[in-house]
Parts: sequence; structure tokens; C-alpha cells
Amino acid sequence: MAKQIAEMLIESVNMELPDVKTLRYKWPEGYDPGEFKTGQFITVYWPDTTAYKRAYSLSSCALDRGFYEVTVKRDGKMGTRIVDWAKAGDKMFVIPPTGRFLPAFDPPGKHLICVAGGSGVTPFRGFVRDATRRNLDTKITVLYSVRTTADIIFNDEFRQLEKENPHFQFNVTCTRLPETDPWTGRRGRITAEWVKSFIGDLANTVVYACGTTELVESTEHLVLGELKLAKEQMRTEKWG
Repeated sequence: MAKQIAEMLIESVNMELPDVKTLRYKWPEGYDPGEFKTGQFITVYWPDTTAYKRAYSLSSCALDRGFYEVTVKRDGKMGTRIVDWAKAGDKMFVIPPTGRFLPAFDPPGKHLICVAGGSGVTPFRGFVRDATRRNLDTKITVLYSVRTTADIIFNDEFRQLEKENPHFQFNVTCTRLPETDPWTGRRGRITAEWVKSFIGDLANTVVYACGTTELVESTEHLVLGELKLAKEQMRTEKWG
């Protein structure tokens, strides 16, 4: 069955950072998204430029009904137009969710280590929302690399989810903070040693990496090469 492409109202927008915006697309009356899953992506385009399409990971989860949310960084033609110009009341066409970057919630007892850089953290918001609302015992550890503390997306929501979900940890490392900055958290790039420090039961660990090609490929190298995890324990989503 062909996917139902629909023109959707941008119900609301929220500036997460000066260059990052979350859009909520409201499902039109009678819309049937079919079965979709947390971690998938939608493809969007403007009515006046139908040939130019862009895929974005859902930052909402499959339990969120009546809307899709994506969180977009000012980058390229589409990202720039969305961040600078998209507003509540505008309309865009939306191709329904697809993709295989899915949280391994079954069988129970898994530990998902989610490595992200910049806007690569967006699908992991959906992972944690889903697990928290369903009271799953899945352990989720987000390892998030940003340049400075001003670049942390969803900081308040992730900190709140940590309070609600005893199986979730949100860990940030900053790569470009000046020495005079009062940040007391971790500094430097993501390393094999840092990832390894969160691994308890190796056999039940699944590592996810989402972000730039450079970040994802370096994570693959340390997970498959240095940590010797099996290929089926590594899942990636990259761009650029």
C-alpha cells in the first residue's frame, strides 16, 4: 500500500537553540499514518518547491498521536528556511515515517548506549520518551558530544526524564569550552574508554550512533574495532 502523503499544518514551533527549531506537524482529519515506530524519519517539503525534499528523524515517539515532531538545525537550504522562516500556521507536505534506526526494546534487559553529536541527539529524545511512558526496564545511556554548553539540545527535557526514569542517564561532553568556563562536566571527544565505562553486560548492549559521518564512523571504529562488539550490536544513522 502506497504511503499517504499529506499536507500538514505546522501547529507550533519552538526554538530549542538560536539555530535549532522543533516543528510540530498536525495530522489532518482522517489521516492514517499506518504503523510506524519510534526512531523512524519523515520526509518533508514545501508546497512551492515540491522537488526539494529533506528527511528528518522524528524527535517525537510512536506513542505521540495526532502529530509528528522534528527538530531541525539551520543547515543547508531546507534547514535554513525552516529555522529562519517556518512558523505556526504554515503548511508543508509530509511523507510518512520509515527507517530502521529503531530502539531495541525487546527482549527486555537491553542496554542502549546512544552516541550523538549536535542535532544527532534528536531521535534519542523519542527513544527515551517511549521507554519512560511505557515503564520499560530498558537501560538507556545517552553520550552527547557538543562544542559548548550553549549547544545542548533538549537539556531541560532530558534532565526531567532522568528524574522520571531510573533507567536513563544523560551524559554530556564539551569539546570546545575555554578553560575559564565553569562547566564541571566532562570535556573532550567521545573515546572508547568513556563508552566502555558505561558497559556492564556486554552481550546485552546495543550501541547507537547518530550525527555526522565523522562522528558515526569514529564510533563504529571504537565499538567494532576497540570494544569488539558484534555488528548486530551497532546501529547507525549519519549525514554529511
